[in-house]
Formats: sequence, C-alpha cells, structure tokens
Amino acid sequence: MPDKTFTLEVITPDRRVFSDDQIVSVMLPGIEGYLGVLANHEPLMTALAIGELDYRRADGSADAMALTGGFVEVFDNKVTVLADVAEKREEIDLERAEKAVRRAEERIASRVQDMDLERARIALMRAINRLNVAKKQF
Repeated sequence: MPDKTFTLEVITPDRRVFSDDQIVSVMLPGIEGYLGVLANHEPLMTALAIGELDYRRADGSADAMALTGGFVEVFDNKVTVLADVAEKREEIDLERAEKAVRRAEERIASRVQDMDLERARIALMRAINRLNVAKKQF
C-alpha cells in the first residue's frame, strides 16, 4: 500500500519556516488558482500568488500560513515551497495586520499616483491575507 504522507518544507530567503514529514494534504495559492497536493502527486512546478497555504498532518491536526508569492516544487513525495514571505498563523501580529489594512485602504482612497495605487493594492492583498490566516480556526 502506498504511503499516504509526504514532506512539506516552506523556505524563505531568511529562514526555513516549516518542515514536517507527516503531511497528508496541502492547499497552495497557485497563480491560476488554488491547487491541492496529496501523497504520491505527479511532479509539478509552478509560481505562487499571495494567499493561504493550508496543510493537514497524519494525526488529524491542521494549520495555515500566509504566503506572499514564490514557487512550489512537487517531486518524489516532497513539496518544497520557496516563498518570498511566509508567516505561520501564530507568528502574525493581528493588530499590526489590521493597521496595515487601514493604511493600504487610505492610500487607495487618496489615489496619489498609479504606481502608488498598484503598490497599495498589493499591500492591501497581503494584509488581508495575513488577517484571514491569523483569524483562522482549526
């Protein structure tokens, strides 16, 4: 009978955020929509968008992380996420994330310049994603 678990590693330029070899499923924010991975998945490599990475362990526990872009490689029963930024749910400062949402919304409302508007829109997406992950209940 094939193994029902695989290894998940999440790495950023600064650190190894997460590593566990008892994962049974992971959902990732691909650039064309969310994708799910189970054990023995076919090889895959794709870019990631801003979004939630949700995973479930063999013991039934689950958790989430906030991702801000990057890449994922699925190969040989291992999922490797190379993220621009990745934050575990418990690492997210809820008050700081709420302030970031308000700040980005204010920048968008003021419509200073097109370049600033696009940066503010991306900052808002990141902040909302962080809030959603921080508030998630398992």
